[in-house]
Amino acid sequence: MKLRPIKTKKDYQNALLRLEQIFDAKPGSAEGDELEILGILIDKYEKMHHPIDFPDPIEAIKFRMEQLGYNQSDLANVVGLKSRASEILNKKRKLTLEMIRNLHEALNIPTDVLIQNY
Repeated sequence: MKLRPIKTKKDYQNALLRLEQIFDAKPGSAEGDELEILGILIDKYEKMHHPIDFPDPIEAIKFRMEQLGYNQSDLANVVGLKSRASEILNKKRKLTLEMIRNLHEALNIPTDVLIQNY
C-alpha cells in the first residue's frame, strides 16, 4: 500500500484493512515500517474525527471507588466529611481544589478528569 494522509472515511477504512493484513509484521521489515507509519496515520485521523471525551468526574470517582472496594465512608476520609461525600456523589456539591488534589492522590484519578464541570 502506498502510504498517504488519511483524509476521507474511505481512506480510513482502507487503512484499517491494510493494518489488519500486516498486523503481525516483523519490526524493522518493510511491512513493519509500514505498520508503524499506518498506525500513526490512523491515530491522527481518529483523534481528529472521533475524539474521546473525559468521563464525568463524579462517575470517574464512583468507578474508581468500585475498583478499590471503597464505600462512602472511605470517600469521606478523602474529602473530609461523610455528608460532603454524599453531596459530591449526588452532584450537589462541587469539588474544591483541595478535594481534587486529595482525590487525585488517594484514588489516582487524573486531575484533568476531576476539574471538569458536571
